[in-house]
Amino acid sequence: MIRVLLVDDHEMVRVGVSSYLAIQKDIEVIGEAADGQEGYEKAIALRPDIILMDLVMEPVDGIEATRRIMKEWPEAKIIIVTSFLDDEKVFPALEAGAKSYILKTSKANQIAEAIRETNAGKTIYESEVTEKVLNHYKEQSKHHAYDDLTNRELEVLLLIAKGKSNQEIADDLFITLKTVKTHVSNILSKLGVADRTQATIYAFEHHLVKK
Repeated sequence: MIRVLLVDDHEMVRVGVSSYLAIQKDIEVIGEAADGQEGYEKAIALRPDIILMDLVMEPVDGIEATRRIMKEWPEAKIIIVTSFLDDEKVFPALEAGAKSYILKTSKANQIAEAIRETNAGKTIYESEVTEKVLNHYKEQSKHHAYDDLTNRELEVLLLIAKGKSNQEIADDLFITLKTVKTHVSNILSKLGVADRTQATIYAFEHHLVKK
């Protein structure tokens, strides 16, 4: 039997979901909560198999409740059930530790199936959420090592690529030779290259300077 805790500030939502789940042979609703604080307290006390968590609640919302639950009980399996699909809700909820994310417009049997799948260790996302997550990872994969350089380090790299010595760079940027050496060391480390020559090649290959 999958033991479920419902956390939602709308009583009718709790009644509706609870009524449907009550006729499922493998699911049992063991508790309800009307806000994030109560949800957190009951989650820790009851240790349900699955927590159905609304997002917009007061005084403690679903994201904060999820964060608190996961901090104290990392094994918790939380399914976000909400009407919101904006980035400001989706990513903070997932980062807080929610395992699945579905909409309140989902059919009752879809919610029940999400409970079963999440309990089995799977992650269930609304299609729009899946798309957001994939796009997010795609953006992350576009990250380049030179993105980690500070503005000053990038200036130094461009001067290195132009064949300038450390002293010439110091003169051009009105900084000390010691500071230039520090910047060069940081640049080599961040770019993962061994020397100035490799740094120069890197700068040209990534079109940081024109050939």
